[in-house]
Amino acid sequence: MAAGQHGAPDRSESFGEGLLGGLLDVAPELPPHLVGPVVADAVARLGGRQPQILLQDYGQERLVPLEGEGLVGGEPLRIDCSDAGRCLLTSRPVERALSGGVRVYAPLWDGGDQAGVLAATLDQVDDDDRRMLRRMAGLVADMLESKNSCTDLFFRTRRSEPMSLAAEIQWSLMPPLVMMTPRIGVAGVLEPAYDVAGDSFDYALNGDTFHLAVIDAMGHGLNAATMATVAIGAYRHARRISVELAEIYLFMDRAVAEQFAPDHFVTAQMMRLDTDTGHLQWVNAGHPAPMLVRHHRVVRRLNSPTTLPVGFGGAQPQVSEVELEPGDRILCFTDGLVEEHQSGQEQFGEDQLIEWVNQLEKSDRGVRAVARDLSHTLKRARGEVTSDDATLVLVEWRG
Repeated sequence: MAAGQHGAPDRSESFGEGLLGGLLDVAPELPPHLVGPVVADAVARLGGRQPQILLQDYGQERLVPLEGEGLVGGEPLRIDCSDAGRCLLTSRPVERALSGGVRVYAPLWDGGDQAGVLAATLDQVDDDDRRMLRRMAGLVADMLESKNSCTDLFFRTRRSEPMSLAAEIQWSLMPPLVMMTPRIGVAGVLEPAYDVAGDSFDYALNGDTFHLAVIDAMGHGLNAATMATVAIGAYRHARRISVELAEIYLFMDRAVAEQFAPDHFVTAQMMRLDTDTGHLQWVNAGHPAPMLVRHHRVVRRLNSPTTLPVGFGGAQPQVSEVELEPGDRILCFTDGLVEEHQSGQEQFGEDQLIEWVNQLEKSDRGVRAVARDLSHTLKRARGEVTSDDATLVLVEWRG
């Protein structure tokens, strides 16, 4: 830091501090509908034009422009075939030279869920511009996240199809679909995004311990969504009071049994990963076994002793363990991913799932891109048929 008279540090405000600090100053009391205009003004001060805030839709297929004064609208962009989509999937800025300047796409990324992409056009781009846009996008991501719980504006933008009541309940229950830290990465997909009911997952990173639960409540519609809500609520409660992994099942089982009829159940899988050592523990309650992906191939199913589904009063489950290697990925999924079939045909099956995992993992991409592509590829391979919820979660231990 430059020193002023008598060696005192220079505390005068630079252009960059003024620009980003202005966003920080207004953010606490900024109404959600004014996020767009404030961002548009900041982009203009940087010398940019045609600003866009592009939010990912719930189906993870499109980036939808957020409406607001000063923001550019337009049609949604396909994630698979656009510069903005490449920015989203790689979490890295993308630049496109135009006849009148450079279009820059910066990820709206704060280490948790990536909301979408910030786009702007500049006459020319240097490293100072890149740094400012990257930091501005990080601030905007935090603003969107903090305002999201007190407005419907962002939800309505992301909802590109009518959504069932059961699906709205499930999405309100979900943690961010993506989380990235130096040691752990996680990405999940729920299908059908606008009509999901009984599938859900939850995770938390507490110190050096990563926790994950994947569940599938029986049935469809509102009843399944309600049962999933109770099961996830019980899981969070047990996790937050530091109940041991095997005993979490008992909390969930009791909660579901007390609230629903005796023939109602939830299959579940709960995991704990030591992010220091890669030591993975898990318990299974009637759920499909996860898969271990190593060196871009499925090397084994993590078969283990299982107890009865949650709600059936099974015995306390046995804890299974495995030591992961840096770069290993664990694929958890619900049965809807492999049991789907067209009338008169065989089920899709785990063998086909493994084949697709091995093909998509060859490209050595991040868990977000692989999880999304796997879900969408499997959906296409099933002939776009999704009669049951089909959910997957991909976890990477980076070592």
